[in-house]
Amino acid sequence: MRDLKIPDQRHPEKAHRPDNAQPKKPDWIRVKAPTGQAYMDTRRIMRENKLVTVCEEAGCPNAGECWSQGHATMMIMGEICTRGCTFCNVATGRPDALDVFEPGRVADAVDKLGLNHVVITSVDRDDLDDGGAEHFAMTIRAVRRKSPGTTIEILTPDFLKSKPGALETVVEARPDVFNHNLETVPGLYPTVRPGARYFHSLRLLQRVKELDPGMFTKSGIMVGLGEDRQSVHQVMDDMRAADVDFLTIGQYLQPTPKHHRVDRFVTPDEFAAYEKTARGKGFLMVSATPLTRSSYHAGDDFARMRDARAAKLGRA
Repeated sequence: MRDLKIPDQRHPEKAHRPDNAQPKKPDWIRVKAPTGQAYMDTRRIMRENKLVTVCEEAGCPNAGECWSQGHATMMIMGEICTRGCTFCNVATGRPDALDVFEPGRVADAVDKLGLNHVVITSVDRDDLDDGGAEHFAMTIRAVRRKSPGTTIEILTPDFLKSKPGALETVVEARPDVFNHNLETVPGLYPTVRPGARYFHSLRLLQRVKELDPGMFTKSGIMVGLGEDRQSVHQVMDDMRAADVDFLTIGQYLQPTPKHHRVDRFVTPDEFAAYEKTARGKGFLMVSATPLTRSSYHAGDDFARMRDARAAKLGRA
């Protein structure tokens, strides 16, 4: 894995932030260092295909486990984001031009890894008229051609500044799961996700269901940023009103002292309570643990979500 990025000339907005002390992680957050041949093989395939992974760029704590199982979340459209969210470790700046050969390389990597389920995400590309929607669609189609049996989950930006029709372009490519993370409660958007709009993101998820009622939708939030339990429950209600199928909740971990501070470490018991509440609100699938991330065990969760919907329809 790469070392965590530190603020540099590509991160001027981070370099000028005050330092926030990084608290010591509790025992339930600690993970093992990556080892083994499978991990090295995954790393090699990513390098050979010149692919970026969010596992590395965001400093995901589960990267060692996932890569050791041959799973990696592809991050398309480069490694430089046009947004400057205070929680995120991806570099901010002016991105390079899109690589028209990238969709084919993603498809080749999926084939070499033998993935049953792949997660494809991206940086925000506010510099593009369609926010990168067509590039997402091209990547989905390339994977379908190369690995027709692989299910595809996408984790998209919000297309806030894109021309009309961007979302439709992605949905028409027929991913199996459409994921867009709300990230936090609405009251924290000005400090955590200043370039985004809570109700726009919520409407994006609702619109996916309107365009394709059979497509699974998914969203997630981090906790430990300063939210309270009532605001988390309200986000759950908002997601269910938008017909979101799958909710993920994980602990926010501060990448560097220049990032948003960790308000507190939410206990495993509190995560279990969030999961119980969310299931009671009608989500088909819920993953709520300290180390939960959007793509962590995504393939297994997709299978369970599909089975849950089938069972639900069978009872109807």
